[in-house]
Amino acid sequence: MTSPITNAASLAARAGGRVVSQVRSAVSPSAARPDGGHRTASGWLVVTVFREPSDVDTTNLPAPLAEFGDRIEVRTETAPGGQGTELAVRLREQPPPGTKTDRLSGNDAQADLRSALRRAKQLMEVGEVLRVDPAPHGDRKATPGGVLLEAWTKVASKGGVR
Repeated sequence: MTSPITNAASLAARAGGRVVSQVRSAVSPSAARPDGGHRTASGWLVVTVFREPSDVDTTNLPAPLAEFGDRIEVRTETAPGGQGTELAVRLREQPPPGTKTDRLSGNDAQADLRSALRRAKQLMEVGEVLRVDPAPHGDRKATPGGVLLEAWTKVASKGGVR
């Protein structure tokens, strides 16, 4: 049985959530879209590369970004405080936001670009793409949890911060 105080707190929390949602959608209409809320209107993805601006050549990009060819725009600028270089990329033609199913199956162009940008940053900074240790080899019984974990592991590199 719930107390009147608990009910009031629950109502207040839900009302606060609705207000925050309405403010976010007024400030950024993309925030109101459930499947596309993580995308900025401009589509730029930016990372800070710990290299001098003169060391970052946008005409000779690392392989992960070079594979996109003319489908991407690239720009660089000095990072705040002179702490490296900001490398920004975006798709020239913005695809419609992918559905959750697209993202889980790995068919999201923005996620592919995000993953390529992350790998390019690693190549520029340390010269190799760092990998998580592979799962132990051998015969493993396929459990529902294990199958789900394997699926998430395959698309995790494309997720980024949302």
